[in-house]
Amino acid sequence: MRAIRTPSRRTFLGLAIGLGSSLWSRASRAQNASDAKQPIAIQLTLDHPIDAAVSSFVMAGVGGSFSAEGLAVTTNIAGGSQDAIARVSSGLSDFALVDINMLIRARDRHGAPPVKAIFVLFNHAPYAIIARRSRGIRALADIEGKNLGVAEGDLSIRLWPAVARHNGIKPASVKQSSISAAVREPMLSAGQVDAVTGFSYLSPINLRDRGVPADDLAVLRFAEYGCEAYGAALIVNPKLATANAEVVKGFVRAVITGTHLAIKEPARAVTEVVSRMDAGSRELESERLRAIIGDNILTAEVKQHGIGGIDAKRFERSIDQIAEDFKFQKRPTASDVFDDAFLPPADARVVN
Repeated sequence: MRAIRTPSRRTFLGLAIGLGSSLWSRASRAQNASDAKQPIAIQLTLDHPIDAAVSSFVMAGVGGSFSAEGLAVTTNIAGGSQDAIARVSSGLSDFALVDINMLIRARDRHGAPPVKAIFVLFNHAPYAIIARRSRGIRALADIEGKNLGVAEGDLSIRLWPAVARHNGIKPASVKQSSISAAVREPMLSAGQVDAVTGFSYLSPINLRDRGVPADDLAVLRFAEYGCEAYGAALIVNPKLATANAEVVKGFVRAVITGTHLAIKEPARAVTEVVSRMDAGSRELESERLRAIIGDNILTAEVKQHGIGGIDAKRFERSIDQIAEDFKFQKRPTASDVFDDAFLPPADARVVN
């Protein structure tokens, strides 16, 4: 995988960064020059700075999976899923990792390009309410009458109406305080709010890093309370998908192999991820990766049917849940948003 050094890794936005440890993997360098083919340049957009959540892509790079598929992948960081979708729609990027529920909403805009998801990395969305037990919240029903901090741009709150209805909770019974994402964890740790919405693999770990005892945190994962939503998914530029399906299939195969490596060798994955972060913590990213693999990737559905695909009926139900907070101009179907044509057979997608 192609690596591009930048003056500062904090200048992620709009800059290309390398997921690989060198220009080529050792396997690629050892290949006989006469057999080597010119690699195809691929631009991948991540919707947030590198952390353990993108271990699949990091390991696909350092493990040589991308180069084995004849791909030279360069990565850039967007300012969220909406920005990442726009980059793929415009052709600035070939692929992007985005929140699939944001894609569902984005596709409903008039004139929106027909961008589709082709691979689901997070079988369960990481949406959650993170609460303090010491503030009287141990289960979702305890949220009534409490003060819930909601950060600007938070995606979890968009599914909260459906989760609340499913569990017999009146949303109006919960006070919502709009806060900056930068102060979400500090405000909860200081007791200025009783709970916050966020991702189950982010806020709880960040809070423990701030000194909040683990036994004082209640992580109320929406997936455990009836939320049907899938999470992080890979999208592709429609022109690339039409013009070169084999490249798209090869990219997906490499990501699956990278996911296998991250699960099989989590310590190595964490080492590679932390080396690409500013002041990254092995302890925190190790905990983050364990949570992601256990809660979002290796679900019962994935263990039974393999990684990357969707259950069409569940996906339709998830769209219905989105509609409780979002008025569609034209409600999409699962096939409008997800295309399984680039996935390998199910037996090649088994992950354990």
